[in-house]
Amino acid sequence: MTLKDKIGACCPQGLGLCVGLDPVIAKMPEKYQTALSPLLEFNLSIIEASAPYVCAYKPNIAFYEAHGSKGWDQLKKTIEAIPDDKLVIVDAKRGDIGNTAQAYAIAMFNELKADMVTVSPYLGKDSLIPFLNENDKGIFVLALTSNPGSADIQELTVAGSHVYSHVVKMAVSLNHNQNVGLVVGATKPEILQEILEISDGLPLLIPGIGAQGGSVYALKSALEGYSNPAFVNVSRKIIFASQSDSHEGDVRESAMKISDELAG
Repeated sequence: MTLKDKIGACCPQGLGLCVGLDPVIAKMPEKYQTALSPLLEFNLSIIEASAPYVCAYKPNIAFYEAHGSKGWDQLKKTIEAIPDDKLVIVDAKRGDIGNTAQAYAIAMFNELKADMVTVSPYLGKDSLIPFLNENDKGIFVLALTSNPGSADIQELTVAGSHVYSHVVKMAVSLNHNQNVGLVVGATKPEILQEILEISDGLPLLIPGIGAQGGSVYALKSALEGYSNPAFVNVSRKIIFASQSDSHEGDVRESAMKISDELAG
């Protein structure tokens, strides 16, 4: 199955929910904090509770690397446990010269078995091409991120256009294998329409809903009439829904509510 086909199967109705698997031990219910493999066991509970409402899962690699080799092992086992009908996006924001990028691609795709990885475009095309050699693996390119500091560079005007516009056009030019998407933050809905006009229908990964202040209502308004796949990432609002004994039920309820909001 090509990546394009998998994305279409995972997210057939435009907006789909992506859950960020970003475990923080101190925020987990106590039964996971004291577990032998806390990141893995916590993630397994999240996946089991949320899977019926989710199109994709996005583990951010930093939360695992912080625990050294044990964290990396738990990340690999987490990805192995994600159902085959869900897209696996490793949020690594990699971007480096060609031979280094090739090594990163091997780590993300061969070792972790990710479907897609987030990448930084600021070293140019040659830093992205090594991730694009197979049509069943691909990238989400950081175009307009959800953090406040994104304006420091991404919204600057260069050669008559914003930097994010140059990034979007570069991403479109690399999409020969139909395996390139864009990261566009939900905290900037006023810019999203401009990006859609030049994005050639590339799939979107949209962070920023919930704890970062993005609104589902504003996002849906900005995407009105847009029917291509868009994975709306929510992390903290779902995975840390509670620290109580009913944690799994609270996770399920939160995922279901947000999924319904996206579909409604």
